[in-house]
Amino acid sequence: MAIYEQIGKSYDLTRRADPEIANRLAVKLQIKSDYSYLDVACGTGNYTLALAKHGGVWHGIDQSIKMIDAAKNKSNTIAWEVGEVETLPYVNGSFSGVLCTLAIHHFTALIPAFREIYRVLAAGNFVLFTATPEQMRKYWLVEYFPEAMYKSAEQMPNLENVKYALKESGFELTDIEPYYIGENLQDLFLYSGKYHPEIYLDENVRSGISTFALLASAAEIATGCERLAADIDTGRITEIIKKYENNRGDYLFITAEKY
Repeated sequence: MAIYEQIGKSYDLTRRADPEIANRLAVKLQIKSDYSYLDVACGTGNYTLALAKHGGVWHGIDQSIKMIDAAKNKSNTIAWEVGEVETLPYVNGSFSGVLCTLAIHHFTALIPAFREIYRVLAAGNFVLFTATPEQMRKYWLVEYFPEAMYKSAEQMPNLENVKYALKESGFELTDIEPYYIGENLQDLFLYSGKYHPEIYLDENVRSGISTFALLASAAEIATGCERLAADIDTGRITEIIKKYENNRGDYLFITAEKY
């Protein structure tokens, strides 16, 4: 079963394209109005639709039928497909840019996936938005949900592996830019509550985040939320957040190019 088949029903309650992230992705993709673009592991199409506003002819693919059904209900101007990243149903050189946000940790293996993306890309940029295990170990969530965060970091490819897989697939790495969570982030993914810890007490928010929905036990969530709520009430959470401050960034934009 596709991972997001399990959480797709409530996904859009809390997940939406953040305008700042979408704008930065659009710049990195160098979108042109008459070119074609692909969003790999597009989910319910939030970022696909946000990027389509910048121009281009867009396609979105995801392994989850539930996610693609939700995407189709949002727009019929995008060519939505159910499929696997390792066997993309497109001919060679179909696209001028490929996007993948917060999804490579769900790929079975990076090199086969990246080689397929390289194949369907004519010439242009492959833009990733992801996090590394090193970054995730500095999320203050570790303080309250240590087992789930350990599992989540373990399944995340480290930067060296991503760089190696891109090179082995034929790409040239052109840019790595750290992204720091801001106060006004609109897409409630894993570390979106960096400065709004109270959101993790909301079951609807947790249900749209795979770390909580799929990796955390009910006992750990209950205990962690109880401790978090107490620290929010006393103000101790401010000390915890400061304790985990670092200069690695919270996520990364990675841009690779096919010439």
